[in-house]
Amino acid sequence: MRFEELKAGSKVFIDANIFIYHFSGISEESSFLLERCEREEILGFTTTTILLEVMHRLMMLEAVTKGLVAPGNIAKNLKSKPEIVTELTIYAEQIQKIPEMNINIVPITQDLCFQAVIWQQKYGLMTNDSILLAACQEHNCRHLASNDSAFARVEKLTLLQPMDVL
Repeated sequence: MRFEELKAGSKVFIDANIFIYHFSGISEESSFLLERCEREEILGFTTTTILLEVMHRLMMLEAVTKGLVAPGNIAKNLKSKPEIVTELTIYAEQIQKIPEMNINIVPITQDLCFQAVIWQQKYGLMTNDSILLAACQEHNCRHLASNDSAFARVEKLTLLQPMDVL
């Protein structure tokens, strides 16, 4: 299903890659989806886990883009040079824009973690993906925006993928 096919008033959970594509400017479709959430045309959700993942990835992307570290083991390079992390500001501004887009951020609870284990065992999903799926179920949401094809295996879930990202 394409992002523009999502009916007004629908709920959609949003995976980290959609935010990364938007903030890095590589997917107009991802930006369009987030604009629909901002206009409250559709109801957007994500989890605190996804928020942390986006923050981490945007921080690393900023460090590479500014030439402060080389591509490769970026996290290790940043960990060994904390002074570089203190110079990074763009990722912090970007992450704060997510709630301004009317994205509801779902907290991770103990119960959600236990539900995630069930999804991991049923579909072979990684931890963050299974937490996202458990949150979808908890909020009675059948739509997930992600470029992760692992979610295509999940029954009773409609995966929305940006078509402008290879």
